Amino acid sequence: MNMQLAVELATWFILLYFALLNGGYLMLNALSLARLARGLQEQVLDELPQAFSGLEPPISILVPAYNEEASIVASVGSMLQLSYPQFEIIVINDGSADATLERLREAFDLERFPQAVNERLPTQAVRGIWRSRTHAHLRVIDKVNGGKADSLNAGINLARHPLFCGVDADSVLARDSLHRVVRPFLRDPRVVASGGTVRVANGCDIQGGFLTRVGLPRNAWALFQVVEYLRAFLFGRLGWSQLNAMLIISGAFGLFRTDIVVAAGGYRTRTIGEDMELVVRMHRMLRAQGIDYRIEFVPDPVCWTEAPEDRQTLRNQRIRWQRGLSESLAPHWGLVFSRRGGPPGWIAFPFMVAFEWLGPLVELGGYLFMAFAYATGLISWQAFAVFLFLAVGLGILLSASGLLLEELAFHIYPRPAQLAVLALVVVAENLGYRQLNTWWRLVGLWRWATNRQSTWGAMKRKGL
Repeated sequence: MNMQLAVELATWFILLYFALLNGGYLMLNALSLARLARGLQEQVLDELPQAFSGLEPPISILVPAYNEEASIVASVGSMLQLSYPQFEIIVINDGSADATLERLREAFDLERFPQAVNERLPTQAVRGIWRSRTHAHLRVIDKVNGGKADSLNAGINLARHPLFCGVDADSVLARDSLHRVVRPFLRDPRVVASGGTVRVANGCDIQGGFLTRVGLPRNAWALFQVVEYLRAFLFGRLGWSQLNAMLIISGAFGLFRTDIVVAAGGYRTRTIGEDMELVVRMHRMLRAQGIDYRIEFVPDPVCWTEAPEDRQTLRNQRIRWQRGLSESLAPHWGLVFSRRGGPPGWIAFPFMVAFEWLGPLVELGGYLFMAFAYATGLISWQAFAVFLFLAVGLGILLSASGLLLEELAFHIYPRPAQLAVLALVVVAENLGYRQLNTWWRLVGLWRWATNRQSTWGAMKRKGL
């Protein structure tokens, strides 16, 4: 094979790869648009006074907390005010080295409570269980540090209700969050899990644990993430949900059937992507058993979280996410080759492998190869222009479509100036930020491939 032929084959492969990548996301966009169109009709009922049917299943809210003294009291306070008939809150203090437990004891008048624990899942040692004197449905587990997955398993062991909701300690929930995220369970008895939309809280006003004004962050890193979250949730997960092939429910806000999670073995403690790994394992288990089920996505904006505002913290987060993705997909190849794999195994899993798991390698290699080939005259300017259209132009189109879907369906950012800023970010994030993210993801892939140790580490938070 001569050099020219090799260059042509590489060029065609790269162009085809970016065309399939963005074409796949455009298909998900179309599915999301159809779902949101139906959702707009349902939103008319949301304007009416809300009443509970009495059929809502009780929910256990699990809140893992490690060194969260800055925000834990406000977060728990907001959860105590949620509008839902019956729920309990279980905060799991995972061996915090700061004053997380002390803040909880002072704010909620905790007392030690000698309660027996049903150890359905193995966890690190529990040092004590505390109960609030002022809020009967609030309990706190104090345990030896074991990580987020271990904390969630400890919470499941103490949970008393058929559904549990995993929530990050820095999450800010809308008052009707549980009411919205439980709807799929009321509508369809086959539902075993549902996930809600997560939005960036930076730049917003939060008082008493509730969001009072929606704003945009002034920090550029956080501003880029606003557009990222819109794109990832509004047409990424919503599109996969339409196919019953959603492979991830965000650890920041997800609702699960407790018995199904226990049957699947709970959260795996040896992965840093425990949220996605659990969902993939549930798909594999339920499909192997021939059980008819659904895992759905709730597009309503129900959860707000603080995004990193410095490059180093954001870099570490994205490296961990890619490592977690690798650890979630690698053990479950059986889903792909199973005759019962269905859309999760035959569509979503291969797509994730090709465009999310191995994507950083091909994408970054594609950028470098095409730039070098054009600079040295190995490819024509027409070929390079087509590449830029597929890699950058369609990327801008996808981000713009995410913003458009948000504006049509929810109108969270009502001021024209906010939309103008987001429109500029839609373009700007494709001219350096996404490529930088691709590099960080490649580092995460390399760390997984070389079996380098990874932990969640510390997240710098302002305590919004």
